[in-house]
Amino acid sequence: AAAVRLRARILQVRDVPAGATVGYNAEWLAPRPSRIATLSVGYADGYARALSHRAAACFDGQAVPLVGRVSMDLTTFDITDVPAERGDWLDLIGPGMPVDEVAARAGTNGYEILTQLGARYQRTYLGA
Repeated sequence: AAAVRLRARILQVRDVPAGATVGYNAEWLAPRPSRIATLSVGYADGYARALSHRAAACFDGQAVPLVGRVSMDLTTFDITDVPAERGDWLDLIGPGMPVDEVAARAGTNGYEILTQLGARYQRTYLGA
């Protein structure tokens, strides 16, 4: 079992048409009509900017790609292929998205990913 789980609730879901852009500097171009989820996680929380265009999250065991840039307080994911809705949770680290995979996508190691996680996260400690 994973020792760490980082998850965030979907704040907003937007439908965007093919050709629409998402994120700062319009860096992601929707290749098809897409459903975009916005999460309140960003580099101010220690979610590395290096994960922009590289990371994925998991919804019910299915990977969903990060689209656009990781911004200071928000990050967007393409949830077109999963039935996620506003209020649902995405796993950024945990089952289906191990910390070492997240680290590899950021070009670092798992220790750096974990030590960068900021104080704004609610932490729950479980006994053995």
